Amino acid sequence: MHYLLQFTYRPGEGPVEGTPEYDAEMKVWHDLNEELRESGQYIAASGLQVDAATTVRKTGGDVTVTDGPYAETKEVLFSFYILDVPDLDAAIAVAAKAPAAAYGSVDIRPMVGAAFA
Repeated sequence: MHYLLQFTYRPGEGPVEGTPEYDAEMKVWHDLNEELRESGQYIAASGLQVDAATTVRKTGGDVTVTDGPYAETKEVLFSFYILDVPDLDAAIAVAAKAPAAAYGSVDIRPMVGAAFA
């Protein structure tokens, strides 16, 4: 089963880039990425530019394009994984290993009809 894990953080929380705590967290992310690759669960992952997004809405024949992000939330989406794991429990186990779970959240969504090149 394919799952999308979306990682968020609350601004002002989590380690600051350039500190030993940040470097330690980057090692945890690196090790988790390697573990997922070696297990065959890794499909894709990427960081996201947190201060840039474009939102497209279509009402009738009118298309509205706005700069964003404009999420109604205090958390910022910064990264994602796409995994191939046996079930939701396996996806939860991966999410629990992610550093972001300690200062943000991990949203897990089953993927329907996923096709990968």
